[in-house]
Amino acid sequence: MTTTIAAAAATRASRRQWLAPVGLVLLSLIPVLAGAARLSEITGGALETAQNARFLDSPIPVLTHIVSVTVFSLLGAFQFVPALRRGRARWHRTAGRILIPAGVLSALSGMWMAVFYQLPAGDGFALLVLRLLFGSAMLASIALAVRAIIRRDFVTHSEWMTRAYAIALGAGTQALLLIPSGILFGAHSEIPRAVVMGTAWALNLAVAELVIRRRAAVDGVTR
Repeated sequence: MTTTIAAAAATRASRRQWLAPVGLVLLSLIPVLAGAARLSEITGGALETAQNARFLDSPIPVLTHIVSVTVFSLLGAFQFVPALRRGRARWHRTAGRILIPAGVLSALSGMWMAVFYQLPAGDGFALLVLRLLFGSAMLASIALAVRAIIRRDFVTHSEWMTRAYAIALGAGTQALLLIPSGILFGAHSEIPRAVVMGTAWALNLAVAELVIRRRAAVDGVTR
């Protein structure tokens, strides 16, 4: 009887550990699918419009961004599975060697597009500053994560990669906030759009800090 109860509890715990990664994958699908549509448009010889002219004129940065952020967001979600993170160290290290360059390319290409592409309707200087700010924060987080892993400080490494991932996933949260608010209140002007998108990044980072604190409490780590 005791063995049966323990087995059932272990099964439930095993299932629960996949809830967060599945949720992260679903959140990632919003920008990933949008990126796939843009990729198809660029490679399929779409007619040039005001909305896609900047991408057709200079496709390499946006193609780099689409591929790198797709890899970073989807593969990164599985780094939150405790069984994979702790029980399969080789898998975790291999994934990390892919995620770090993908994250760097994602941040750099995002900032390049923010600076050099013509701003689309609804964007403005405030949103440009936010994109550069959070892109720089993502790069800094990855750099600090790399420094930590070189020093074999696995806890700090995990914390900084969690923050970088939260920033990268901002597009998914932004869509969740922009779509319903756009339906309710109409198209966003520059400042409201920047506020909503900045709020999404801040919300993601707040959740990341909660995850970090909870993980530290479970592991008995005092920061």
